[in-house]
Amino acid sequence: MTTYVALLRAVNVGGTGKLPMAELKAMCRDAGFAGVETYIASGNVVFESKAAKAAVKSELERRLLAFAGKPIGVVLRTGSEIQAVLLANPFPKAAPNLTYTIFLDERPPSDVLDDAVGLKDEEMRLGKREIYVHYANGMGRSKLRIPAAKSGTARNMSTIAALADMVAKR
Repeated sequence: MTTYVALLRAVNVGGTGKLPMAELKAMCRDAGFAGVETYIASGNVVFESKAAKAAVKSELERRLLAFAGKPIGVVLRTGSEIQAVLLANPFPKAAPNLTYTIFLDERPPSDVLDDAVGLKDEEMRLGKREIYVHYANGMGRSKLRIPAAKSGTARNMSTIAALADMVAKR
């Protein structure tokens, strides 16, 4: 069995995409996933499956579409990948609640950060399939826009650490 971490895009944030975590758990169990656990109400779920990554993502997206009546993006990582994202944090001395990882499905092009606008005191670095951003004054105050991030979903390092801990305890 492979441990997966599913990160849902735009769920329970800013009054959009309401999805009770009990519903998300039920969807995952109904899909045949085992050991289903959610973390906070923003669309983070850890589970195990024998299925391949593409099949897991497709099945979860299909069930979310049926529930919400609109597509809900899912970014999927294995347990070891989520732990690697945490360890690769290029801003380890920055406050974890001010440091975010934008999870993408594909490797971003090396020049993707050149398209960012509104950069002030933020720092950005590329990961394997991630964009790391340290928001010195907080994400909510930032005017930074990264066009490639529209297809991804962001989590702060505190959340990523908690997910990595959930994975490690399995």
